[in-house]
Amino acid sequence: MDQATPNISSGRKSSIADSVAVLALRIIFIVVAGGVGTIWSQSRDFNGYGGMTPFLVFSGVLIVAFGVVGIDMLIPRKRIEVISAIYFGLLIGLMLTYLLTVALTPFLLENRFKAYIDLGILTVLCYICTSILLQTKDDFRFVVPYVEFSRDLKGMKPLILDTSAIIDGRLAELADTGVLDAQLVMPRFVLMELQNIADSSDKLRRVRGRRGLDILNRLRTSDSLDFMMYDRELPEFAGQPVDMKLVLLAKHLDGKLVTGDFNLNKVAKLHNVPVIDLNAIASALRPQFLPGEGFQIRVVKPGEGHDQGIGYLDDGTMVVVEGGRERLNQTVGVVVTSTLQTQAGRMIFTKFDGPN
Repeated sequence: MDQATPNISSGRKSSIADSVAVLALRIIFIVVAGGVGTIWSQSRDFNGYGGMTPFLVFSGVLIVAFGVVGIDMLIPRKRIEVISAIYFGLLIGLMLTYLLTVALTPFLLENRFKAYIDLGILTVLCYICTSILLQTKDDFRFVVPYVEFSRDLKGMKPLILDTSAIIDGRLAELADTGVLDAQLVMPRFVLMELQNIADSSDKLRRVRGRRGLDILNRLRTSDSLDFMMYDRELPEFAGQPVDMKLVLLAKHLDGKLVTGDFNLNKVAKLHNVPVIDLNAIASALRPQFLPGEGFQIRVVKPGEGHDQGIGYLDDGTMVVVEGGRERLNQTVGVVVTSTLQTQAGRMIFTKFDGPN
């Protein structure tokens, strides 16, 4: 087994540890509830209600405790923004109810329905405030969990990594240059896809997947990068393919997609999601040569023409050398005659700069 697997599996171990901690918390809660039930059942306040009263009190407390745990288990994935919206909606509703009832007290002092009116105001205001916050929760960043528990991000927008960007390998080299100042976000579903590729029965896919895991660990352990594993499953992810999940996550985090996938690039742009295309970056960073400029190139193979030779720049750009066929495996001086941009990349046409 390669070294990438133990490092990546640390996320699974962390998830198991969290599950054990939650299970322990639930057991402790039940035990504490049993203690509370015991204390209440022995209280003198319940004397005179019959011999079964202590047992009923103890049983009632345990039933409520198990009910709370059951409800908690029925909702395994809880969104902190939803909980915050409900909490602050009720809090604001209570505050507004208190202020409004105080203002209406002089007018309702002799009204026998005052208690019912106050209860109605409380119900309506709590509903309205909670509903407004739930529908606009993504616009409220002052809520406590966002302020206290969110990490400070480098740069303006996080960069969401695609499988192709990891396997490509150029992202790690780009990160080593120090130009990436934003947080790198690795979604859990992309990691699972990468692991499936690494476990493929096809040898080429398996090699590509393992290289991707190695590169991912290189990014994760870099001291100069802010790397985060995104574990949450958004409700809108249900039934969506990986590419669409990436687009939805980028919109949710207000981030940018980093990919080398042509199709994902087009889909993201259709949804107005910013994309950093590794192929476009590589093309933009290729050296520009004007006709008449000279440089050194090694002729590695014959070209299609009768006297042509072919060489390659460090970035993979093909150089066609007129008069270079007879100088195979030699480094020669050439002069640029023209350039040609194709879908496969850029080609540079040169002529041999030397005696014929």
